[in-house]
Amino acid sequence: MKMEIELNKEVRVLLVENLKRHYWNERNEELSNLGAELLLDFIVNDIGPYIYNKAVEDSYAYMNERIEDLLGLQKRLR
Repeated sequence: MKMEIELNKEVRVLLVENLKRHYWNERNEELSNLGAELLLDFIVNDIGPYIYNKAVEDSYAYMNERIEDLLGLQKRLR
């Protein structure tokens, strides 16, 4: 099952511009719009799922800690 990460048009435009600026600042080379869009697609489709899964794992761990805290609020039974 391939995970599809959808970016709206405004976010794609912003990220393409950020990639172009980063490429220029790091390599002193101009990256075309097409090149930046292809690079963005690679990052989103090939790298994004790893980052997404890590965020899910971190959220799961955080929520489990909060659930343990919640159990500490139970009233003592006589």
